[in-house]
Amino acid sequence: MSFTWWRYPTRRFIVDGLSFAVSSRARTDGLHSMLTMQGVERASDQTPLLGTESVRNHRLVAKLPDGRAVEVDFGYMGMWTTGLVAYLDGVVVYESHKGRNPAYPEDYREQAIKHSSFGEGATAARVDGPNPMESGIMAKENRLPFAVDVITGLLFYAIAKLTDLQTAALVGIVVGFGLVAFQRITKIDVTGGLALFGIVMLCISAGLALWLADDEWIKLRGTITGIIAASFFLLDGLRGGPYIGKGLARYMPYSDIDTGRFAIGMGSVGLVMAALNYAAAKLLTTDSWLFYTTFVDTFIVIGLVFFVLRFARRGTSTASAENLRP
Repeated sequence: MSFTWWRYPTRRFIVDGLSFAVSSRARTDGLHSMLTMQGVERASDQTPLLGTESVRNHRLVAKLPDGRAVEVDFGYMGMWTTGLVAYLDGVVVYESHKGRNPAYPEDYREQAIKHSSFGEGATAARVDGPNPMESGIMAKENRLPFAVDVITGLLFYAIAKLTDLQTAALVGIVVGFGLVAFQRITKIDVTGGLALFGIVMLCISAGLALWLADDEWIKLRGTITGIIAASFFLLDGLRGGPYIGKGLARYMPYSDIDTGRFAIGMGSVGLVMAALNYAAAKLLTTDSWLFYTTFVDTFIVIGLVFFVLRFARRGTSTASAENLRP
């Protein structure tokens, strides 16, 4: 059983006065397409998510009333869109993207054909790559900082629901400074290698919480601190990521991260999330905004980080282990 998780724009064109349309959707079992003529289905095709068949284009054919054949070469025009070229008896009559032919993205082709299923890919990753339970956020030295991040986020959510945003903001700041003090006294890492950066952001956050003593302004605090934090990341990235980029890279299960590119990418993510928080603060109720900031935006960040990692890992073919530790 499979379900649709994305529908691509329907491509429409006219041949000899007859209307054609190609609809497509990404499902959990692969890419599906359908060709209709005058609203009636004439052909369909499907390619799996992985395997050698996954990278081929779809071929859709429909016969005109006079017997001539309309052939459609359909496929990807990039990571997020699809397109087609339509032929009438071998002659091009329509192009969704002028001068371009659909083709599976080269950056993903090798990985797509390498394994026939996600299970096979996961098995290979366990054999060839780092143990997922011993790298990234699950590495022994990162488990405690990650758990602290989760707990403090849930604490803010719980206090805000039971009291108000001002109280939650102030408690969060007190807890943050307490964690930093605890780390300096015990030498136990609970901030993930970004202690100084965390102190700076806590000071800024504390000032904003005291200054903006209003729910609506506190909702915008995430946007303000997000822009400030993104600026720090971008500046660090322009310098090669010697501090923030290097400290954050320790959470990632890769040894080939260019810390400068990584910091720039994360700074860009910060700007995007600041904009989304502003929209949420203005358009949602306080309860809905609280739910969004505690749970929903985490998944958005995770999705964006995948693109950042691809950008950061493309920047260098090898990296020393020293890049992954402060």
